Amino acid sequence: MRTIKRTSRAKPFDAAEYLDSPEMIAAYINEALESEDASAIAVAIGTVARARGMSAVAEKAGRSRENLYRALGGEARPEFGTVIKVLHAVRIDLVAQPQGSKAA
Repeated sequence: MRTIKRTSRAKPFDAAEYLDSPEMIAAYINEALESEDASAIAVAIGTVARARGMSAVAEKAGRSRENLYRALGGEARPEFGTVIKVLHAVRIDLVAQPQGSKAA
């Protein structure tokens, strides 16, 4: 009997490929924020930066591309200033609101 080796041609899921509008980006980041997991939040912001072009985001944020990959890869804990600069570079505002209320 001959064994047929099957190889998967499916490429791994990459959320960055689907973050093509400001609304999708905001929803994606909000989901990460709701997790209260600092690593997940950093990875989500990194995914958004990749979706928008890491080099362009790094330039707008005043950071090196390599620095952003390290800071937003999930292993490191990025400085809050870096997070804010990257969010502003991808045109997302971080807004505080009372718990239990919905954003407008």
